[in-house]
Amino acid sequence: MLDAIFVTLQVILAVIAVYQFAFSLFGLVRKKRKEHAAPEKTFAILVAAHNEEQVVGALMENLKQLDYPKELYDVFVICDNCTDKTADIVRAHGLNACERTNPNLRGKGYAIEWMLKELWAMPRQYDAIVMFDADNLAHTNFLREMNNDLCTGARVIQGYIDTKNPEDSWITAAYGVSYWYINRLWQLSRHNLNMANFLGGTGMCFETNLLKEMGWGATSLVEDLEFTMRCTQRNVYPRFNYDAKVYDEKPLTFKASSRQRLRWMQGHFTVARRYFFPLLWQSIKDRSLIKFDMALYGLNVYIVLFTFLMTATMWVDMAFFGGPNIENIYVQFPAWTGVIAVVLNIATFLIAMVLEKVTFKKVYLYLLLFPVYLVSWYPITFYAFFTQNNKQWSHTQHTRVVRLEEVQSKQG
Repeated sequence: MLDAIFVTLQVILAVIAVYQFAFSLFGLVRKKRKEHAAPEKTFAILVAAHNEEQVVGALMENLKQLDYPKELYDVFVICDNCTDKTADIVRAHGLNACERTNPNLRGKGYAIEWMLKELWAMPRQYDAIVMFDADNLAHTNFLREMNNDLCTGARVIQGYIDTKNPEDSWITAAYGVSYWYINRLWQLSRHNLNMANFLGGTGMCFETNLLKEMGWGATSLVEDLEFTMRCTQRNVYPRFNYDAKVYDEKPLTFKASSRQRLRWMQGHFTVARRYFFPLLWQSIKDRSLIKFDMALYGLNVYIVLFTFLMTATMWVDMAFFGGPNIENIYVQFPAWTGVIAVVLNIATFLIAMVLEKVTFKKVYLYLLLFPVYLVSWYPITFYAFFTQNNKQWSHTQHTRVVRLEEVQSKQG
């Protein structure tokens, strides 16, 4: 019985791995740039902030310098349960500080839901809503790119999430490598195939009418993934804009990174439970590869969990019980096939960095520790499975004050 379970799971995981690798190949080439539309869409930029006095000023300066007509966008900072000077700093920049106090409903999802209700009651209504985090920096062309996509019919758009501090530590470098890989070989590949992209929590744009139709309703620990699933169910497929870059601050330490990733995985389990089977059934009923692909993306957290459990079981079997005593399909293949699989897996990250023209010397040096970052996802996901009912928002402290000019000069 155990052998049958192991073989079945190994075959499923192998097929999924081949499927994902095949999809990544479609991100190797970028399509030609699209036509540019004249600025016409109006935007409300929402910034979710909780005690962000260290970094919010830099973002305010950045948003005031966007290359877009100033009369066509306004900035609203959601000062959510703040006890510092976040609101004062925002007002000092002449922008809107919207203070919210609710100790029971804490977290970004609830803050956004509250702010949207406030927006709908205002005299001025906007064509679209853009969302950033307080530690972000946006490329000056960000709203122009969102305007281009909205003018061609897009209703939900995800920008390119880059890292503003990849050289600060081996952990920030690992985040950088992961996001370059995701942007190029996950997001761009699906964009090239006209499939749905997933939202990344920041650098997002939503058509106002869609938000009013659907409501926000995404209050889990991973509100971005939750809203992605809801959109896909409604045949609204988020679009990826490669040229709309937003730079995100990554945690400096392994401890802070583990805490953040634990929150992500806890939220992913919640979303997978809620949306995987309904979306999978829809994909079968509608014969939709797009919905199947998104359902599979939602299942990733269980893929990581099962991979960890199976690997750990086989190691324990060999170390303590003189194994292998459990059937393993991989022993049926020549040893060189396993070597090729590992090399291809590692090569995809390097290929993504080359394609993205990454020039950070420290990041290439930190690649020696990148496997530690990858392996650490397994125990984090395992622990998240048993704590997935934890709904407490874990706030990541941001202290790295960087200006857009500094980020771009380093990239250049």
